[in-house]
Amino acid sequence: MTTETLAISSQGLTKRFRGQLAVDHIDLAVPQGAVYGFLGPNGSGKTTTIRMLLGLAYPTSGTAELLGVPMPDGAVSVLSRVGSLVEGPAFYPYLSGWDNLARYDAADRAAPAKPAARIASALERVGLTAAAKKRYRNYSLGMKQRLAIAAGLLRPRELIILDEPTNGLDPQGTREVRALVRQIAADGITVFVSSHLLAEVEQVCSHVGVMRAGQLVFQGSLPELRHTGAARITVRTADVAVAAKVFSKLGLADAAPGEDTITAELGTTEPELICAELVHAGVGVRGLSVESPSLEELFVGLTGEGFDVDH
Repeated sequence: MTTETLAISSQGLTKRFRGQLAVDHIDLAVPQGAVYGFLGPNGSGKTTTIRMLLGLAYPTSGTAELLGVPMPDGAVSVLSRVGSLVEGPAFYPYLSGWDNLARYDAADRAAPAKPAARIASALERVGLTAAAKKRYRNYSLGMKQRLAIAAGLLRPRELIILDEPTNGLDPQGTREVRALVRQIAADGITVFVSSHLLAEVEQVCSHVGVMRAGQLVFQGSLPELRHTGAARITVRTADVAVAAKVFSKLGLADAAPGEDTITAELGTTEPELICAELVHAGVGVRGLSVESPSLEELFVGLTGEGFDVDH
């Protein structure tokens, strides 16, 4: 994959705080048009990485590019093409959603004329038209997150970066933000979303990067992630000892005989061949199943920690 096809890339991106390594030489590759889930337990370095990508923090070493432009040196030229939500929304509580967006828009000196049309369009896009005149302090958490995303959509964007956009939301707010991410992606915008929730991966993301203690321990498409785990075959039989010999003959690894079952890593051997060999050896097969590890099991294996499946 070349850098011309990447919305975000980094080489050896590293950040130290007082000698402590927060981000450790990571090489990001986020394809244009992808919904990239940047995942890891809290404290794994996700927000620090995002701050470096946006020029909010300087890396100790390494380089990063947004939309092919080096950061932070190219921040002035590229950030107008990037919308972001980092560490939660910040608005004036006694102003309405509309008035808060108007202040954001007025601060953008490069914004074209007709701000009212832009604000109305952004509010409609995130489903807040009916709440436009409502004070921000009376918004639900989900509405506050959507307003923050609307602020990032006041101008046409090629890339949206969202740091934990569903953090602290109830199930309804989570569904609202998740639907909005899908909608943004459907418009051809690249979405980079950090999260510690597996639901974001399974329901929204096309690509995944997994962080552990500042290191990028996996990066690739969701199908590629699923294929990192070894499928296991389980056979139910009263002839466990004979079945174990067949497994050994076929070179199946990590065999685990039980009282009336035996399991092993499937590897590249076809289940049909295993069944035929068991029957040929006189093993009475009562049941045979093949299971791949769940995403949660894969993440635990990659990070050594559990992930929240959902709120």
